[in-house]
Amino acid sequence: QVQLVESGGGLVQAGGSLRLSCAASGNILHINTMGWYRQAPGKQRDLVASITGGGSTNYADSVKGRFTISRDNAKNTVYLQMNSLKPDDTAVYYCNALLITTSLLRSVDYWGQGTQVTVSS
Repeated sequence: QVQLVESGGGLVQAGGSLRLSCAASGNILHINTMGWYRQAPGKQRDLVASITGGGSTNYADSVKGRFTISRDNAKNTVYLQMNSLKPDDTAVYYCNALLITTSLLRSVDYWGQGTQVTVSS
């Protein structure tokens, strides 16, 4: 099986910074796209940022210029550097990976358990 373990969430003041990490482990053959999603209470889960295996990135308009996604392929880890945080960024952040396992030779989406990010005024 595959596990995505997130870390780095917490409480931060508006204007502060936080870096989220997500490490994938298990019988992984190859990871294609990795990304971060977030969900606030009463709202749907939305894409924050994604990054392909080749390094191409995509960001939600609301975080452009403030957040940076990156990955370390050798460690099967994706990061989200969050700067200039706003109260509206408060949400549960979920790691996502589109990957191929050694036992199932096709790409499948996997999700982390989520980590809470709270930004105070």
